[in-house]
Amino acid sequence: MQGFSSSVPPIAKRLQGKVALITGGARGIGEATARLFLRHGAKVIIADVQDDLGRSLCDAVHNPNISYVHCDVSNDSNVQTAVNAAVSQHGKLDILFSNAGIAGSMNPSILSLDLEDLKRVFEVNVYGAFSAAKHAAKVMIPEKKGSIIFTSSAASVTHPGTLHEYTASKHALVGLVKNLCVELGKHGIRVNCISPYAVATPLLMGGMGMDKESVEKVYSEAANLKEVVLKEEDVAEAALFLSSDESKYVSGLNLLLDGGVSVTNVSVEAALAKISAKTKQ
Repeated sequence: MQGFSSSVPPIAKRLQGKVALITGGARGIGEATARLFLRHGAKVIIADVQDDLGRSLCDAVHNPNISYVHCDVSNDSNVQTAVNAAVSQHGKLDILFSNAGIAGSMNPSILSLDLEDLKRVFEVNVYGAFSAAKHAAKVMIPEKKGSIIFTSSAASVTHPGTLHEYTASKHALVGLVKNLCVELGKHGIRVNCISPYAVATPLLMGGMGMDKESVEKVYSEAANLKEVVLKEEDVAEAALFLSSDESKYVSGLNLLLDGGVSVTNVSVEAALAKISAKTKQ
C-alpha cells in the first residue's frame, strides 16, 4: 500500500515540556520514576541526601534533561532550595513527586517505641511532604496548574505488618492529600497519592535483611493477586498517570497498588488452619 510504513511509531511522550521534581529520587521508586519521566519528555530534578547515588544516576542516563540537588526533606530550607533549583533551571515546576521516606527503627512494639524515632519518621515522611507541597504550591498557584503526588503505602488502609510509626505517617499523607486537593484545587492544582503494597526497594530489603528475590518471594506468597510481582516500575507508571494530562480530573485520590490485599482478611483462614493442624495430631 502506498505510503505504508512498517516502522514502529515512537513512544508517545506524555510529559513533553513538563518539569518534575522527585524527592527521594536517587534510588528505588524515585529512580524508576525519574527514568520513566525522562522517557516521556519531562525535565527532571532529583532531590536526595544520597549525593553519590544521585550524581551517578544523572551520569548513567546520559540525558541533559536530568539534574541532581542535595535535599534533606526534613530541612525546610533544603526543600525550598530544591524547588528553586527547578524554577531557576527550567522556569517552572509542573510536577512534584514527594517520594522520600524512611521506615523507622524496626521495633514492632509500642511498649518499647522510642519517641525520638517516631519524631524522625514524621520529620521525613510527613513534615518533608508538607514542606515539599508548600514550596511547590507557591510556584504552581500563579500558573493555575500542577500535579502534586505523595508516596503513601497500602499500610494507609490495612495492616500488612508494618511498623507503628511508619503506618501512622502514611495515614497522615492520605489526610494531607484530602485537605490539599480542596485548597489547591481552587488554583487548578491536583493532589493525589500512591499507596503500593510491598516493593523490594533498597529500603525494604535493608530493613528485612534480605535480598530482592527473597523479599519478593515473601510478599508474593502473602499477596492476594498471584502470578505477578509489584516492581518499582509499576509505581512509576502510576506516578506517570497522575502527572500526565490523562488524569486531568483526578484529585484527592489514594491510588492503591496492592493487588487487592487491602480487601482480604486471612485471620479466619489462619485460625481454621490451626484448628485443622491440631485435629490431625
